[in-house]
Amino acid sequence: MELSFTAEQENFRAELREFLADWSELEGFLLQGTKWKQVSQLFKAMAGRGWLSMSWPRQYGGLERGPAWEYLLWDEMARARAARNPLSAGIVARTLIRHGSEEQKNHWLPAIRSSELHFALGYSEPEAGSDLAGLRCKATPRKDGYVIEGQKCWQSYADDMDCLWLLARTGEQDDRARGLSLFIVDLDAPGVSVKPIPIIDGDSLNEIFLEDVHVTADRRVGPENGAWAIMGEALADERHIQFPPGRLQRDLAEAIDWFSSRGLADDPLVRHRVAELSLLVEEARVHALRVLALMEKGQPAGVEAAANKVAHTDACQAIARALVELGGPEALLHGSRPELLYLVSTWESIGGGSSEIMRGIVARQGLGLGL
Repeated sequence: MELSFTAEQENFRAELREFLADWSELEGFLLQGTKWKQVSQLFKAMAGRGWLSMSWPRQYGGLERGPAWEYLLWDEMARARAARNPLSAGIVARTLIRHGSEEQKNHWLPAIRSSELHFALGYSEPEAGSDLAGLRCKATPRKDGYVIEGQKCWQSYADDMDCLWLLARTGEQDDRARGLSLFIVDLDAPGVSVKPIPIIDGDSLNEIFLEDVHVTADRRVGPENGAWAIMGEALADERHIQFPPGRLQRDLAEAIDWFSSRGLADDPLVRHRVAELSLLVEEARVHALRVLALMEKGQPAGVEAAANKVAHTDACQAIARALVELGGPEALLHGSRPELLYLVSTWESIGGGSSEIMRGIVARQGLGLGL
């Protein structure tokens, strides 16, 4: 496994850091829901440099750069606390490029590339969180398209997005994964309502209700009942950027600064805990680089990505716990930096796939357990 980058790539990292210096106070990575106006301006600035379409084919306005370049981009974005990677330029665009019609590509990709159009992911439901094959949101065929009825839940940033990348059932319930299709639904379409679900860090997720929502046939992406394989491809393409170690390195650096500013840097218990945390962060970095190395070779990385997600979650939560346990009385105050890192870390166990599901993937597919 290669743990270093080329000179050209390191120059790109330096360019990123210079660019992000103007966005150092944004904090969109931690609080995108409350910072969307500024985050959207950042995305437009990135679009002007071609960075949102960095890996796209040139025929669709991309730069055709490999996974390592995207890894560096989103690792530095996370380290700067600027923003998380947008679903529109990633999962949505990659799926359209692979499986969309030429009309769909010509209609949707330019607006995504320029950051004029943003998507929320409409997968999870109240009764089908981790079991997407069991979802119940129904898209019933009509002569002119489909009528959609159902509910989605826990959508990130949906109240600020333009469209919903919707997974709905076009087959029977017993068809499970074989009866699912993908649709693009305008979030301001008649029959669509978005309601926030407040979460502990002050941000919010959302639930989305779809009642008699009409979509035309050209809003279905890929074949009817063929979404499952398409989804897997798109998610696989994102694995090298989903959980960047730059976020953990920034968390740890802030924890060390906090301990130092409170005169705790020489406390033996603090020093011991920081040493343990440093190992967790380095372990997570190596996991991320394992995923990247496989992606660069065009090899499957599902098990490695699952292990990386668990390592990332464990590390960020361990850093947050250390801050509130050892950071002194101020670390427990409402509005303190330790409190924010702690509250944000609590939902990392669920975001991007629950840690329990990820551990199951490693156990079954990586270790051959429970087969």
